[in-house]
Amino acid sequence: MAATSGSVRLYLSRQASSLGRYVLEQTLYLLVGWIPTIVGIGLRGILYRLILRMEGMAAIENGVRLRFANFITLHKGVYLDSRTYLHACPNGIEIGEDTIVMHGAILHVYNFRDLPDAGIKIGRNSLIGEYCVIRGQGGVAIGDRVYTSPFTQIIAVNHVFDDRTRPFIEQGITAQGIVIEDDVWLGAGAIITDGVRVGQGAVVAAGAVVTKDVAPYTVVGGVPARLIKEIDGTIPQRDHPVYLL
Repeated sequence: MAATSGSVRLYLSRQASSLGRYVLEQTLYLLVGWIPTIVGIGLRGILYRLILRMEGMAAIENGVRLRFANFITLHKGVYLDSRTYLHACPNGIEIGEDTIVMHGAILHVYNFRDLPDAGIKIGRNSLIGEYCVIRGQGGVAIGDRVYTSPFTQIIAVNHVFDDRTRPFIEQGITAQGIVIEDDVWLGAGAIITDGVRVGQGAVVAAGAVVTKDVAPYTVVGGVPARLIKEIDGTIPQRDHPVYLL
């Protein structure tokens, strides 16, 4: 019985900031979290203000999972697509105006070690692609007009594994944080590792594993990622059309 009680308490502590919050959040998910179409979006836009912070109207599709919702801030025009998952235990998740989080993306702070810089902050007019994973234990700061393609991973945490006499799970973690400046494009399947800064206007090629800082207005690719070229402002001649938003 004691073991069961301890397991229940552990589960609840990973879901919400208090028992009362857990009951309120789960009740709202049960009542309106499943409702599809614009009707559900409208209801959630009104009722979810009871559990999270909305600075203006945000659109939340059905099937979105939220944990520690009181630490989530959505600004005007944010769109959370179906099956996205935001787990925001302190220091929270903040998503800027007109940013889109696409189907299946995971934004996960998961700070149960009292890490001082944990959290995820995303700027304006950005796009988090389908099935992206952002882990914010060390803190992730993403600027304005940043696009991540599908299956991108931004992982601000790393395991220590130097001691051969102990399992790595007993050696702790590092959590230095990740910064992605404005106007960055991350290609499909790119991985940004802990401690990295990606400079303004940079492009990370599909499948790249970035282990070192990326200079502004450069293109990097490969495993580990290396400089491919600098974006020097030269406009190439193209034999195919370019489509603008």
